[in-house]
Amino acid sequence: MAKNKSKTRVTETVLRDGHQSLIATRMHTDDMLPICDKLDNIGFWSLEVWGGATFDSCIRFLREDPWERLQQLKRALPKTPLQMLLRGQNLLGYRHYSDDVVKEFVKLSAQNGIDVFRIFDAMNDVRNLKSSIKAVKQNGKHAQGAICYTTSPVHNNKIFVKMAKKMQQLGCDSIVIKDMAGLLTPYNTSELVKSLVDTLDVPVHIHSHATAGLASMCQLKALEAGCSGIDTAISSFAEGTSHPTTESMVAALSNTPYDSGLNLPELQEIGAYFYQVRKKYHQFESEFTGLDTRVQVNQVPGGMISNLSNQLKEQGALTRMNDVLHEIPQVRADLGYPPLVTPTSQIIGTQAVLNVLTGERYKTITNEVKLYLQGKYGKAPGKINSKVQQMAIGNQEVIDCRPADLLKAELSRLKSEIKSLAKSKEDIMIYAMFPDLGKDFLQQRADGTLTPEVLQAIGEQETKSDQAPAEFLITLHGEEYHIKVTGTGHPNQERRPFYMTLDGVPEELQVEILSEINTSASNTSAASGKSSTHPKASKPGHVTTSMPGVIVEVLVKTGDKVKAGTPVIITEAMKMETEIQAPISGKITEVYVSKGDTVNPDEILIAIE
Repeated sequence: MAKNKSKTRVTETVLRDGHQSLIATRMHTDDMLPICDKLDNIGFWSLEVWGGATFDSCIRFLREDPWERLQQLKRALPKTPLQMLLRGQNLLGYRHYSDDVVKEFVKLSAQNGIDVFRIFDAMNDVRNLKSSIKAVKQNGKHAQGAICYTTSPVHNNKIFVKMAKKMQQLGCDSIVIKDMAGLLTPYNTSELVKSLVDTLDVPVHIHSHATAGLASMCQLKALEAGCSGIDTAISSFAEGTSHPTTESMVAALSNTPYDSGLNLPELQEIGAYFYQVRKKYHQFESEFTGLDTRVQVNQVPGGMISNLSNQLKEQGALTRMNDVLHEIPQVRADLGYPPLVTPTSQIIGTQAVLNVLTGERYKTITNEVKLYLQGKYGKAPGKINSKVQQMAIGNQEVIDCRPADLLKAELSRLKSEIKSLAKSKEDIMIYAMFPDLGKDFLQQRADGTLTPEVLQAIGEQETKSDQAPAEFLITLHGEEYHIKVTGTGHPNQERRPFYMTLDGVPEELQVEILSEINTSASNTSAASGKSSTHPKASKPGHVTTSMPGVIVEVLVKTGDKVKAGTPVIITEAMKMETEIQAPISGKITEVYVSKGDTVNPDEILIAIE
């Protein structure tokens, strides 16, 4: 039986999950290093510094080498074990990788400084954890198996305990309840932890987000039930969709059997440092990352909500957030109630966005949803909606084996494909995780042209050159009028209604666009993408996209004959790929786009006649 030690193990998350949950994973390494000496002297059981969305964010937005970040942090934190979040067979990407890539990635992560590997599978399919756990143990590191906690008609504590036993049998050194959305309630936490502690021979930890305001109570009940370790975040990056506050939990446990032994005044100094740091990232703050009990219904995890709001903002659709949160539970039910954690959270979240923005459920279905419905991510916990499955994949075969068993070894191929740019084994892994994005990163690094996204100065308001003011004064024929735009409707036969007040009097204005002034702000969704200025679609054979995105691949060329429903283009939006199909049968008369172009809805991408 696992027994709680006299001192509670504390894992500090400010360098990974804390800022992932609250500022969309945007903290630069330069803002971490100055405080590392103080962090290293606290005595944390571990510091979570890597994995999750950090690898992606480093490459996509910060233009930093994620491996270099890990190396710098290891040098700056020599006394404290460093921890990462690993997505099992998905590693840090959005697909399953072959076993040889998993083995290599874990080996390099261990060599570069990771001591504790927290390993999870978004489907809670233990088959997808085997290779990662084996690789961690082969490298002499701590393997922590994670139960992705969720609630649904098909989940219960008995299932979670059974899963934990399997992970222990695979060699896990500890087990963590990963409550990524903050769904645990105090007394259910106590029951689950007690069941795990009574069953297992390894320590049990708890990771719970504070979204619903319950996490600190859950942690206390977990410790009373025999839990050995808790995850917290320093106050400046705590609470809401992040974690319980480190300083608060240390104070609460002081002089009890669960005392953490950590120094509160020293923690407060660290909190003061990050209080100033957070101000630099004000443009990534979101109104959706505070306390919100609706998470008990929509189950959107902390790391997802800040990124989802930022992505909706980029789509010009932030006002639809509540609609998306309402849609997510429906999509999750249709897909058999998978836990909402990367990549399933992204898969379901993006599909929910598409359903909302297109105004029709499953009018557009992402490639990742199709792969999910084919069993390529693992076994769904519950029954899948057969109508949705038929819409997405027709009569295609659904696999029932471990998905990676169908993958051929791919490390040699990856090395060959990127050998001209890769200067190390770590560079190959950058390419492996995100082929197009990684290749662009390595090329720009070689060219000396890496440019991180711009941080707005403190006090500066976010502006876009293609945005129109919503409230303004105009002078016309010597008369001054106060106009406030209160809303806009969808285009109706080339006309769009705008709702406004004119000197306080409600008015409706019908606008017909005859020509446009071209701007570049709406075409900056990719760091290296080319702007698109395509004509507007007006015929049944005009291929369009449902939302702004980037062209990943053009599958046809001028002169090709296609049948209705044939994939002609693959686009990427919100990190998910979507096949765009031919709306009619006919001949390709014009291809207006190429790989890397950024495109917007209603533009002609391909013409078919």
